[in-house]
Amino acid sequence: MIFRQITHDDLGCASYLIGDEKAGIAAVVDPRFEIDEYLDLARYMGVSIDHVFETHNHADHVSGHGRLAVATGATIHVHRLAEPDYAHQPFDDGDEFQLGGLTVRAIHTPGHRPEHTAFALIDTKRSDQPWAVLTGDTLFVNDVARPDLAIEKAEGARGIFHSLKDKLLVLPPEVEVWPGHLGGSMCGGPGMDMKVSSTIGYEHRANPTLQIEDEQQFVDEALAKLGPQPPNFQAIVELNRGPLVTEGVQLLPLTPRQVELKRSEGALVVDVRTDLQFDEAHIPGAICAPMHRAGFGSKLAWLADREQEIVLIGRDDQDGHEAGKLALAVGIRKLGGYLHGGMTSWRQEKRPTNTIPRVAVEDLEDHRTAFPDLQILDVRDQSEYDAGHIPGSTLTIWHDITSWPTDLDPELPVAVICGSGQRAATAASLVVRHGGHDVVHVVDGGVPKWGRLGNDLETTSSTSKA
Repeated sequence: MIFRQITHDDLGCASYLIGDEKAGIAAVVDPRFEIDEYLDLARYMGVSIDHVFETHNHADHVSGHGRLAVATGATIHVHRLAEPDYAHQPFDDGDEFQLGGLTVRAIHTPGHRPEHTAFALIDTKRSDQPWAVLTGDTLFVNDVARPDLAIEKAEGARGIFHSLKDKLLVLPPEVEVWPGHLGGSMCGGPGMDMKVSSTIGYEHRANPTLQIEDEQQFVDEALAKLGPQPPNFQAIVELNRGPLVTEGVQLLPLTPRQVELKRSEGALVVDVRTDLQFDEAHIPGAICAPMHRAGFGSKLAWLADREQEIVLIGRDDQDGHEAGKLALAVGIRKLGGYLHGGMTSWRQEKRPTNTIPRVAVEDLEDHRTAFPDLQILDVRDQSEYDAGHIPGSTLTIWHDITSWPTDLDPELPVAVICGSGQRAATAASLVVRHGGHDVVHVVDGGVPKWGRLGNDLETTSSTSKA
């Protein structure tokens, strides 16, 4: 039997190659847009990819089902409630597919989306009972799916509750759980683990959400921990439901002059280098979105207007190509190109650059003493801010900085802080882009470290010594 998990670490997505090596047949479940790894594995194992199974219409990444269908002739299978506009074979709850000695059984698990389906895997040469279940976006390691990306959120939460209790947790406790997402994905909550798998029994005992037996309590808690909806999830769903997306986007190398022209015409310049490199020198008006940190694609999806052309700036041409692939994975296709030769070529031509000063969190108090008018901009989520923030700071969530923050005086200096320094890097670049001329990026930690250093933290209702 063939079983391989393939992860997309930037998005926290997991896909699977399954099949029977002796029978020479395989399938891919929830393929990512870049399909080379599936084709390489199939060729290495001597099998043909004849099927593609989708657990649902994905909202966080563009599926590779179209590219696989064109490359291999595979049939795409999805629950009939998905109602896609491409050629496919619909299935219903309980339907089974034979891949040699492997049986794939559909388990309809609505909630995250109405069509959502998990797949039980049965190695018929060893047993007539499933040994694993591909849970897609219903059950994760230490968490469950968010319920608000397709239907009314309370209805979605009720659907997930019953899918878990009536369909998944009734499986034998030794059945392995292989989810569609790992920690870092937008499709789950804050409890998602980076661990790649679990078992039904372990999750039943140790997953705190699964300890809730009352349906209304489950719904209330699911809604209470919901984060903001990603802005382009509907567009990604429509890409995945629509005519097959089989082509990438040609990413062109650009000279510094071409980058400048595109910038003057309204293109969004995205610098994918490290935040340290960005702060030291960047193209005026560029935003900081480090590519070598998990979540680049998701972050870009928050920041980019799908109708606005994007130009990518890296250390070199390889950075540009890699960032382009990650952008395509989240449905960002209006790519104007990348700076040929990276930022070095821009500086070799002595074109203008901006810098953003950096202040370590342990030096922030001294910085405030030196600059009594310093404004502190906290760019974390609302729940983080409510739990504890620097007294006198103001909140604007990093991805909501689409203009000058209304609570800040544009004539006074600003220090941008988050929980670790990463979100603050992007936020500081956005504040500068929208007119900030005296902005510092707080690094080497954030608000939690500020508290651990013995400074005061204020909650929404009280002030406490951390």
